[in-house]
Amino acid sequence: MSTAFGLDIGGTGIKGGIVDLASGELVSERVRLDTPQPATVSAVLDTAAAVVTEIGWRGPVGCAFPGVVKNGVVGSSANIDDEWLGEHLEQHLAERLGAPVRSLNDADAAGLAEMRMGAGLGHDGVVMMLTLGTGIGSALFIDGRLVPNTELGHLEIDGANAESRASAAARKREGLSFDEWGVRLQRYFSHVEQLFSPDLFIVGGGISRRADEFLHLISVRAPVVPARLRQNSGIVGAALHSVE
Repeated sequence: MSTAFGLDIGGTGIKGGIVDLASGELVSERVRLDTPQPATVSAVLDTAAAVVTEIGWRGPVGCAFPGVVKNGVVGSSANIDDEWLGEHLEQHLAERLGAPVRSLNDADAAGLAEMRMGAGLGHDGVVMMLTLGTGIGSALFIDGRLVPNTELGHLEIDGANAESRASAAARKREGLSFDEWGVRLQRYFSHVEQLFSPDLFIVGGGISRRADEFLHLISVRAPVVPARLRQNSGIVGAALHSVE
């Protein structure tokens, strides 16, 4: 199989596209629809199906989801409706699409893409992917092997859930300048580095398009680099996962 479909369900948007598995490039248009609010099971499934239908894909689908996913079952729902807790994402989506579905955490999907085809390619040791968006997602790799569902955006730092203060959504919500946001990012990255001592940080999420405006504000021992696939990392990683 030379192509696969990646679906990336986020707290703000649901994105999808057909991916060339050799290059990681999208070979279709990238369709994005707003995540329904509230993001209930039925509403999200409707929107996800609409993304796939608009592109005209028929076949297996890889799905990235904003929460813990184990054996296709949702185990956390910080940035989506609590109705999802305990629901079988793969089964529901497969029934809706009439096609096989494989799922994983959204940050894990982005990390998988970056390790295979992006900024993490060829890097051994401990690599930490952090996605800055509606929340903060994390993907931890040891010698290229994924440790799934780390959810490090929910670390408590200075008495607060880290993503409530340091996510890209928090910056926008509070009207922070990049310099002001950088102070919060520095505190967060320093804490994560203290806990995991990574050899490389990769920063993803839509805000990574503007990496030159804020990455220089983060000073830690490990190199900090932007995701090479930028906002498409989750789509690409989901597509890769669908054929594993």
